[in-house]
Amino acid sequence: MARQLPPMLSVRVFEAAARHGSFAKAASELFVSAGAVAHQVRQLEDWLGLPLFLRTPRSVELTDIGQAYLRGVAPLLEELERVSMRWRQYAEGASEVTVSAMPSFVTRWLMPRLGEFRAAHPAVEVRVLAAVAPVDFARDRVDVAIRLGTGPYPGMEAQPLLHEAFYPVASPRWLERHGMPASPRDLLGSVLLHDEFEPRIPEQISWEAWFAAHGVAPGASLRPAPALRFSHSYLALDAAATGQGVALASDVLVRDALLRGELARAWPGDLPGPYRYHLLCQRGAGDRPAVAAFTQWLRSAADAF
Repeated sequence: MARQLPPMLSVRVFEAAARHGSFAKAASELFVSAGAVAHQVRQLEDWLGLPLFLRTPRSVELTDIGQAYLRGVAPLLEELERVSMRWRQYAEGASEVTVSAMPSFVTRWLMPRLGEFRAAHPAVEVRVLAAVAPVDFARDRVDVAIRLGTGPYPGMEAQPLLHEAFYPVASPRWLERHGMPASPRDLLGSVLLHDEFEPRIPEQISWEAWFAAHGVAPGASLRPAPALRFSHSYLALDAAATGQGVALASDVLVRDALLRGELARAWPGDLPGPYRYHLLCQRGAGDRPAVAAFTQWLRSAADAF
């Protein structure tokens, strides 16, 4: 028995018109005339036998039925777009992988190791996007995302990659000049380098949390020297490496710099962070050989860290 489907072009046009609340704006999005939009909407109404829009000389407005129909068809079109884009990307980029990760993770952890993947898989082209916002795999054509959080990540394949631990770091030159602090409180007189964390990670370890964990109570006594504040962790670490102060560093982002001698610990001991880096993929993305190769390498690199 043949499927009883509405005219699909009319459904697509209706969704655009309903989303914009305007035939003219939908026409601009779809590169057709407003008259063509009105014609397609009328075709859908005729097929359903129900009015979807109220029309006035100056505007259009969804009927109650139109609103209910939109709530039903919009998720279906989004899912159709997601599935279709995944297979389109498969056809167009069987040897490509697009990775989205937080800027500091990209610069301090991923980029120094990416050459290892390229050496092992020279035929795979890698595209790296630095971003902190929740990833839209279909819109941004992303195959793999690395995000900091606690999960869960509904609708995705998610695997924990790396745990965080925090400790103060400074340049060796700074430590030679100022000496190793005798107590955590001694750091209050230093220039402290701050990250201004995204609102999406509100519980991240800050200097205030670090001092509190080491018995330095907040309040009037917590009056550090004038601070420097940065939008990203890698900027604070760069400032620390040039001797501008003391940064509170995630081990994930700073361990390589410690091994190279660019930075040194300014106090022993680690304070565990509340989040983990996670590897995120859409379900089925690993069917592509390039994505499977990259995720396998990424997990191995994280395990070896």
